[in-house]
Amino acid sequence: MTENNQTQLGNTLWKIADELRGAMNADQFRDYMLSFLFLRYLSDNYEAAAKKELGKDYPILKDNDKRTPLAVWYEQNKADVAEFEKQMRRKVHYVIEPSHLWNSIAELAKTQSKELLHTLQDGFKYIENESFESTFQGLFSEINLDSDKLGKNYEERNKKLCNVIQTIAEGIKAFDKGQSVDYLGDAYEFLIGKFAAGSGQK
Repeated sequence: MTENNQTQLGNTLWKIADELRGAMNADQFRDYMLSFLFLRYLSDNYEAAAKKELGKDYPILKDNDKRTPLAVWYEQNKADVAEFEKQMRRKVHYVIEPSHLWNSIAELAKTQSKELLHTLQDGFKYIENESFESTFQGLFSEINLDSDKLGKNYEERNKKLCNVIQTIAEGIKAFDKGQSVDYLGDAYEFLIGKFAAGSGQK
């Protein structure tokens, strides 16, 4: 990715953050934006490693199949899941369950699933506490998915998160074709700088 494209991606994500944060100030929304971006980074890295680990056994899905390849593999190879996760912990040093991968979360957001919030809560908890010893302990501690800033009740918070995640997913999609996972790290650093500077605060 060129430096110009990196800047464009960073500006796109910053614009998304500024438009979607609603009643939150920049510092409050920062934790949500960066957490979702980091989940995308972890997921991409994990899926790339899983594809390498499984080789020819890694499922190739049709374009209209909205499941993740790992979700299909888990379903078809239940007896081998424990050994696979053991290898992933040894080689990648963490595990993400198929339902907690970014692409799974983004699909829930796209379809406005009522289970998005619950799935996010379960996913963050799993990554922090069960993924691999203490590697990610407290990783998402700054993000409150039950905050009144997201909505007065579960339904409102779920709808808000669906909109936020869907918009982030669409914003990233325009830039990620053929890119290595490292470009997300560049975008992450860009946003940290923007938030630190306090730009765009209302």
